[in-house]
Amino acid sequence: MAKDFILPDIGEGIVECELMEWMVAEGDRVEEDQAIADVMTDKALVSIPSPHAGVITKLYYDKGDIAAVHKPLFQIEVDGEQTGDDGHSVAESSDKSSDKSSDQAASVTAPSAASGATQIHDFLLPDIGEGIVECELMEWLAEEGEAVKEDQPVAEVMTDKALVQIPAIADGVIVKHYCAKGQVAQVHKPLFAIEIATEASTEQAPVSESASAVTSGDQAQAEAPKTVQPKTVRPGKALASPAVRRLARIKGVDIAQVPGSGDKGRVYKQDIEAFVKGDQPVQATAQAAEPLASTTVSSQQDKVEPIRGVKAAMAKAMTQSVSTIPHFTYCEEFDITELVALRNDMKARYQTDTLKLSMMPFFIKALSESIKQFPVMNARVNDDCTELTYVADHNIGLAVDSPIGLLVPNIKQCQNKSILEIAQELTDIINQARAGRLAPTQMSGGSISISNIGAIGGTVATPIINKPEVAIVALGRTQTLPRFDDAGQVQARQIMQVSWSGDHRVIDGGTIARFNNLWKSFLEKPQTLLVNLR
Repeated sequence: MAKDFILPDIGEGIVECELMEWMVAEGDRVEEDQAIADVMTDKALVSIPSPHAGVITKLYYDKGDIAAVHKPLFQIEVDGEQTGDDGHSVAESSDKSSDKSSDQAASVTAPSAASGATQIHDFLLPDIGEGIVECELMEWLAEEGEAVKEDQPVAEVMTDKALVQIPAIADGVIVKHYCAKGQVAQVHKPLFAIEIATEASTEQAPVSESASAVTSGDQAQAEAPKTVQPKTVRPGKALASPAVRRLARIKGVDIAQVPGSGDKGRVYKQDIEAFVKGDQPVQATAQAAEPLASTTVSSQQDKVEPIRGVKAAMAKAMTQSVSTIPHFTYCEEFDITELVALRNDMKARYQTDTLKLSMMPFFIKALSESIKQFPVMNARVNDDCTELTYVADHNIGLAVDSPIGLLVPNIKQCQNKSILEIAQELTDIINQARAGRLAPTQMSGGSISISNIGAIGGTVATPIINKPEVAIVALGRTQTLPRFDDAGQVQARQIMQVSWSGDHRVIDGGTIARFNNLWKSFLEKPQTLLVNLR
C-alpha cells in the first residue's frame, strides 16, 4: 500500500522548511530508518528517515522547494501490505474487523466518505526533544472514532524532560491508537491513524465562498480608511518561514514580538520591515492620543520568553544535578608554557583544512591517561548510593556552545586514540554540534566533561556536574603572567586556572587533588605524557 509520509513538527514555531537534498529517487527501495531527505529550518539541518521498508513512489518537492509541516513530503509503497477494494490496506481491514472501536470509527467516518474521498494517514511521533527516542503515553485526549480539528491535542506523552501534547495534523477522524495508556511510544513510529478528507472533496466547495468573502472584504476595505489591524503578539512563539526568521535575526528583531498580518498571526517579511521602522499598533496609537494620566510614562515593556528545547532540557538536568549531587570545588593553577610551545610546533606540522589542532586534544589525552591511575574518576553511582560502577571506556565530553543551546558531546574510547585521532574527532563533533546534527549516542555515556570557559574569557568557575558523571573541570583563559623560576628570577609564563567540581558521595578532596596533580604533571611536562602513552 502506498502511504504518504507527513512531515512532522521539526521545531518550536517551525511551519515550513527548505528541501536541501533528496537522498533517494522515485523508484528506489529503502529500508526502515534510512535517510530520505535533508531539510533546513532556521535552527538546524535535519535528516528525515523512512518510517517503513519499501519503495519510494513519489517525491512531492524538488530540491530548493519549501516543504510545509503536516503536509506530505514523499510517498512510499510499504513492503508486505496489499490494497483492498476500499482503498485501505488488508492489514487495516483485518484490524477493523477484530476491533469494535475501529468498527465504530468506520461508522463515524461514513458520512465524510459519502461526500468525497478520504485517506488514512499514520501520524509518526516526531522528534520531541534533543536525544529523546521514546516517551510514555500518558493520556489519549481523543478516542478512536472521535472527530478532531487541526491542531487539536490528541495525546499527552511524557519524556524525561517534559509533558508534551501531540496535536492533530488536520481535520479528520481518529481511526486507530497504536499505543495504550502507559505504554512506551517510539519516535518516528506511528502514534495514531487519522482519516482525512482529500483535497478534491474538501476544498472545491469552499472556493466560491472564500472568493466572495475576499470580494466583499476588498470592497469594504476600499470604503474604509486603510488602517492595518495587527494580530495579537504570540507569547514566545511565532509562525514564520525560515526566510522570515533569518531576516528577523539579521535585523536584530525578536520575532515573537512582531505583530503578524497573516492567518493565525503568521509573520511575513513586510511585518518585520514595518516593525523595524517603528510602526505602532493601532491600539497603541489610540492610547498615545489620550491625555496622560501620569507624568511618568514607561516606553518599554517587560518581555516574557518561554524556556523551550535544549535550554529547557539543560535547566532540568542542571537542577536535578545540583539537588541530588553534593558538589565540592577544587581550583589549581597550571603552567602550560612548554605545552603551548609543543602545540605550536605540532600545529605547523599537522593542522589542515579539515583538522584543527588546538590545545584541547592534549588536555583530553592527558585526562584519559590520568583516569588509568584513578579509575574512581570514571565511576557511576546508583540513585540510592549503594553501588559503584567503574566504567571501562574513557568517553571525554566537551561543552559546546551551539546555536540551539549548550550541548555536551563526548569522544568515545579516548584511552585507545592518539592525540591526532582525538583532534580529528573533536573537529568533527564540534562541526556537527554547531550544525545541529549530533546523534543522541554522541551525548550519552560520558566519563568526565570539560567546560572551556577560557575560550570566552573566564578564569575561574564552579561548574555543575553532568550527571551521572562524578566530576567536571572548567578550563580558564591562558594568561601571560610573571612567575619566579628556581633561581628566583622573574619570567613570563603561560598560566591557566582550572576549576573542578566533584561528587562528594564518590570522591573526596584528597582524591581529586592527587588526580589533578597527575593531570597537571602531564600538561606542564608534556614529555611525561609521551613516556606514559601505550
